Amino acid sequence: MSPIITTLRAAGCVFAEDEAQLLTEAATNPDHLTTMVNRRVAGEPLEHILGWAQFRGRLVFVDPGVFVPRRRTEHLVHHAVALAPPNAVIVELCCGCGAISAALTAELDTIELHAADIDPTAARCARRNITGGEVHQGDLYQPLPTTLRGRAHIVVANAPYVPTDKINTMPPEARDHEPHVALDGGTDGLTILRRVITEAPTWLTPGGHVLVETSERQAPELVQAMQAAGLTARVDTDDDLYATVVIGTMPS
Repeated sequence: MSPIITTLRAAGCVFAEDEAQLLTEAATNPDHLTTMVNRRVAGEPLEHILGWAQFRGRLVFVDPGVFVPRRRTEHLVHHAVALAPPNAVIVELCCGCGAISAALTAELDTIELHAADIDPTAARCARRNITGGEVHQGDLYQPLPTTLRGRAHIVVANAPYVPTDKINTMPPEARDHEPHVALDGGTDGLTILRRVITEAPTWLTPGGHVLVETSERQAPELVQAMQAAGLTARVDTDDDLYATVVIGTMPS
């Protein structure tokens, strides 16, 4: 067993062999490799060290200080792709590095796409990944062009949904290295998601959809929020990905 694998395993890296290979391949020289291994042992996300993550079979840039896309969020993309009509107008909120939007522009034919994030570091990173749309920096819908109102076929958001008092229970690589604005969903974890849902009808076209990721435990409250906003709602869970998506649909 290589010393790097031993070091990573001792630091608690479950996939030490795979990580050792990725770090070795990315290193430009032995000193660089040592620096990267030390960063990983200190708890920094592997994706921040490498500068990329894999999402829906593609590589996306992930800069330090930006939320790392999770594999479970691929379930959100799956439903957005299935629901998007031809020539769709798509809005992604809380876009982070832009992994969702990058996947949608790659997997769908002609679309008009707008992504937004409140964090300027995330917005800069998203612009590196989203080549087929516009990236806006600001709070949820606030920075979007007003001409989008009533035109969006899809609004998709992987907004923060961790309750504030649970952030300190998250793995160190998340709580210490990802921005809390991308994690903190307020007292019950649903503060941001409720805003996404409440304002969605203003931006959706008749028959349009708002899709959000959440936990299975939180899903019933979001269904109620969607119904209160005049949307029909359904929940879809993927047990293999530990992923839960709530989908709201505007009346036609």
